Amino acid sequence: MGMERRNAWSERSAGSMSADGDVCAPHDDIALRAATDADMDFLRDVFSSTRMQEFISAGMSVEQAEALLVSQFSIQHAYYRQHYPHGRFDIIMQGTSDIGRLYHDWHGDTVQLIDIALLPAYRGAGIGTRLLRAIVSEAAGKRMPMRLYVEFDNPVRKLYRTLGFVPVGENGVYELMRRDVMSFDDDEARAPVKGLSNPFQ
Repeated sequence: MGMERRNAWSERSAGSMSADGDVCAPHDDIALRAATDADMDFLRDVFSSTRMQEFISAGMSVEQAEALLVSQFSIQHAYYRQHYPHGRFDIIMQGTSDIGRLYHDWHGDTVQLIDIALLPAYRGAGIGTRLLRAIVSEAAGKRMPMRLYVEFDNPVRKLYRTLGFVPVGENGVYELMRRDVMSFDDDEARAPVKGLSNPFQ
């Protein structure tokens, strides 16, 4: 895909994870499962947790922010389903607990990291880094390039760079980053994340 003008939901999403690249933990109990209609409330809660403080800081009341976030989640969900019909919409789990969401699309010749977000209690502990390393390792093994959009002021950009992503364009406040086909020598990433290699849904 080129530098076409895209809906803001697409560009915003891959930066929803907090930067936790300096935290070292194995997180062998991290797994993915396909989201279902029964997970909609949880997915909305994850989404809201990434934007609530932004709206409160802008002067909204909690009630106003919650109402707006419900509406925005519905718009985002419909957009993703329409524009990524072959995408994987997964729940991130730690043990038996649902802790976040991972949206990714492996259809075609480029892996699109659409969105990765964790509930606040699980941010900054290395879980997002563990997942990203596993995804990059999977893409490298399949010899597929990757791309994502991230906000310029999001510190997670530093982690993306350490994983081999480089800036290739921009769209407003979002930076387009790409990782070309290359090896990924990372012992931790070789430990599989359960559910990551499942067939496309």
